[in-house]
Amino acid sequence: MSRSLLQKLRPYYVRKAFRYLRHYGPKDFLIRVRERLSPEEVPYGPWYEKHRSSEEDLARMAEVFGTEYERGADEPLFSIIVPAWRTPAEYLKQLLACVRAQVFADYELCLANASPDDPQMSRILEEAAAQDERVRVLSLKENGGIAANTNAAIAASRGTFVCFMDHDDLIAPDALYEAWQLIRSRKVDLIYTDEDKIRDAGDGELEHFQPHFKPDFNPDLLRSNNYICHFLMVRKCLIDEAGGLSGDFEGAQDYEFILRLTDRVEADKIGHIPKVLYHWRTHAASTADNPDSKQYAYESGRRALEEHLARRGLSGEVMQTKDHGFYRIRYALRERPLVSILIPNREEKDMLERCIRAIRRNTRYAPYEIIVVENNSSSKEILDYYRLLRSEGVRVVRWKSAEGAPAFNFSAINNYAQSLARGEYLVFLNNDVEVSEGWLEELVSVCAREDVGAAGGKLFFPDGRIQSAGIVVGIGGIAGSLFTGMRGEFSGYLHKASLMQDLSCVTAAMMIVKRSVFRKVGGFDEELAVAFNDVDLCLRIRQENLLVVYDPFCQAVHHESVSRGDEYTKDKAARWRQEAARMKEKWPEYYEKGDPYYNPNFSLERWDYTLKP
Repeated sequence: MSRSLLQKLRPYYVRKAFRYLRHYGPKDFLIRVRERLSPEEVPYGPWYEKHRSSEEDLARMAEVFGTEYERGADEPLFSIIVPAWRTPAEYLKQLLACVRAQVFADYELCLANASPDDPQMSRILEEAAAQDERVRVLSLKENGGIAANTNAAIAASRGTFVCFMDHDDLIAPDALYEAWQLIRSRKVDLIYTDEDKIRDAGDGELEHFQPHFKPDFNPDLLRSNNYICHFLMVRKCLIDEAGGLSGDFEGAQDYEFILRLTDRVEADKIGHIPKVLYHWRTHAASTADNPDSKQYAYESGRRALEEHLARRGLSGEVMQTKDHGFYRIRYALRERPLVSILIPNREEKDMLERCIRAIRRNTRYAPYEIIVVENNSSSKEILDYYRLLRSEGVRVVRWKSAEGAPAFNFSAINNYAQSLARGEYLVFLNNDVEVSEGWLEELVSVCAREDVGAAGGKLFFPDGRIQSAGIVVGIGGIAGSLFTGMRGEFSGYLHKASLMQDLSCVTAAMMIVKRSVFRKVGGFDEELAVAFNDVDLCLRIRQENLLVVYDPFCQAVHHESVSRGDEYTKDKAARWRQEAARMKEKWPEYYEKGDPYYNPNFSLERWDYTLKP
């Protein structure tokens, strides 16, 4: 490894290189290094300093709090819960200072001291309680573990919202203020924020690094990883209903707790504040810095997910991935309804043959039917191939454009095809896509869930680079695929390219939709003849409060747009502008407020979770 590479690595990896090399192996380790060293990546440290609330901002917030807050039935009292055990004195002092610095001043800090035999720690806590009546110290007789110590503090709390904080971490001075503002704007029962990590940088300074910018509530991502984590704030009555933390999931007690809470609360009652308001301290013994320090925690997380699925009435196998704390769920198929695979085609014999060959070779699922939608072909080669397909049981139907209409209208072609389909599920598949082993079983098992309307997989270019890992509204101006062009081995920002999660949209190059849902929302918009029709369809499915799931475990090779010719003609450019305008007219809230599954701190000029400049 070169000296220049080591110099670049120092902020992230030098102190951890041997541990990561041992865990991942040289090849995967270097892949993760390259992911972090994108030359166009915005450095987080300066970005954080620019975007944190300034002293002027905090003064304005303090003025608002002073003039507009009066505790009553609709105003919260926050109880900050901290289980403390053998907390280093300096860390404890910093925690107390950051809580005292809160702009929102109506809170209580409930510390469960599980180290009564530590005189320095006890003295610091006693002095804090004497100086500020909002600081309440509960002295425990012994250390009962994180779950028991936290539950003791919860039981002693008096607030309407309980806020969970680790004993060596910090919160931003506007953390409670931002939560208060969210509570004022809408009824929420559970709140979480963005976070980052901190470590000592010398001279009393802290280095901020590895930010975690989160989406709005994302149940499938939560089943892949505890992305909610910090700063968790929960209405006290919800905790009373669900019960406190369980001691049966050591190391993953917070994950199990969050899963249990979200089982009880409606999605629209879960609020996300897209600001870095929690700072997770790393040191040698912490999980934040050392992924190997709590191996037992990952097995506890797997068991927590199993119990979560059981509560939800879902069957599936929960597996740990090679990345600590990240999981895959393989959902069980209880029934096997007929699936209709719809493939539009014009003239392309070799491409269509390759597509159908891959389906037959790599599809374990049954029953399914293939419907090829013929669109104005005339060559003898393709017509002869159609006759062969019919003799093999493939349905070939003919679509003709209306007089004066464009010769190609993806939406109209597929709307016509679904009207002839017999399956309970519709798979829209481009003729330039080669599916991989197990693809259809994977898609059906996800889409069969009651809360899912559509799902799509992970597509690759023929050279192995990623073509699409889901779609974000706003990228590139209208909508764009995630991680396009990134090497297939890369897992992306916090492994997002490799985790099942909910997104606003997936590409119709390979998309499954419940036929009942497709018809309920009115099918594809035929005024979107070529571009954005899949995006529009997915957004209408989302309007029905159904999920659109990105499933990276369904994979295919996409020979993108091979059959469509030059996309840069004058006529096609005019058509693109017209369809883009229609999207902005139909979905103004997405372009004004942003895609809820993509954090607003990310740039829309790129597609790889790069920070806004």
